[in-house]
Amino acid sequence: MRLPLLRPPLHRVRALGRPSVRALMNLRELISALNDFASPSLAESWDNVGLLVEPSPPHTVNTLFLTNDLTEEVMEEAVQKKADLVLSYHPPIFTPLKRVTWKTWKERLVVRALENRIGIYSPHTAYDAVPHGVNNWLAKGLGACTSVPLHPSTAPSSPSEGTHRVEFCADAEHLDAVLSKIKGIPDISCLTTLPARVEGEEQTRVSLMCSQKALLEVVALLSQNSLLYPKTEILLLQKPLLPHTGMGRLCTLSEPVPLSDIIERVKGHLQLPHVRVALGAGRTLESPVKKAALCAGSGSSVLKGTEADLYLTGEMSHHDVLDAVANGISVILCEHSNTERGFLSELRDALAIHLQNKINIIVSEKDRDPLQPPPPYPNSLTSPLEEVHYLKSSQNCYKTPLWHTPGASFRFDCARV
Repeated sequence: MRLPLLRPPLHRVRALGRPSVRALMNLRELISALNDFASPSLAESWDNVGLLVEPSPPHTVNTLFLTNDLTEEVMEEAVQKKADLVLSYHPPIFTPLKRVTWKTWKERLVVRALENRIGIYSPHTAYDAVPHGVNNWLAKGLGACTSVPLHPSTAPSSPSEGTHRVEFCADAEHLDAVLSKIKGIPDISCLTTLPARVEGEEQTRVSLMCSQKALLEVVALLSQNSLLYPKTEILLLQKPLLPHTGMGRLCTLSEPVPLSDIIERVKGHLQLPHVRVALGAGRTLESPVKKAALCAGSGSSVLKGTEADLYLTGEMSHHDVLDAVANGISVILCEHSNTERGFLSELRDALAIHLQNKINIIVSEKDRDPLQPPPPYPNSLTSPLEEVHYLKSSQNCYKTPLWHTPGASFRFDCARV
């Protein structure tokens, strides 16, 4: 008797339609591959990125679990789905922990992770910077456009020998004495000498690289010689810019598009029922948008001062919105993590290719933005809420306090956003 083949139900998200795999990767091997995908050196200096929680070695990874925010609910989901490593876009450990107890929710995350041998890795602003990262994904919501970083990243390891290059010419009478003293200064490198002719005289051109601190000593030494100092050149060594890499994006649309159309595109891309909009001074919903500056998450500091028709981000401070509006720039706010979370599906597929489908990669189903529409109130209750009106007659968004009647929903007048 031939037994029928029973296929177990598929519980894991399969990248690019390929079959589920059961290969393993050593944690260190996987972390190295993730760092190659987006170097932690591209993250902002204030950020806390990389491997944050590591189970005792050896630790192998079969399932990589992606989330935007690692909450306790998401951690329990990771445990249930037998994750070996959680990639949390936002670092769950940001401010230093003085203890690891059961008292606070972030401490409990660490406890639960270690109890279940789950590592935690966070890329955060490194994923903001890379060309295949969060900001480029967000830019796709605008439609056909070209984009450049608002704040380009520089090569992290270049130059490695110093911050300045110093060049000067010396005659044979002074050369040996000057070189002897220069060689005694710390942080001097790439010291070279070449023959040179200056004003018809045979001299030696000296070139060296040095740190900012050493530069002060070199200048002090050369300034003691009235013949050497006037012939000294000091160059500041700039790190080369990385192409298409950096914070924020300035997007130029292929053709001008009415703001109302951009709003609908953004809502569709982020799968949101509504967004918040502030119209720039002198602008309407039909005003054309040609240039849009965007930054996933909280974009105030990245967008500030950028000339554009539109700012697109998750959240901005009240006063930064007022500044933008006064400068004729309209603003679309989508809530912080709504401008990031949708990237995870694209990330899953990109990592599957980068990791050669060696491990299972799944996206959290519990992860969501903490700001959600409230549930309906019981018929016997009313609740003080705010209704948002977008008035065509004004050029700003006004919030009017009112009593929210049972079963009513938020209304977005005029702009219908």
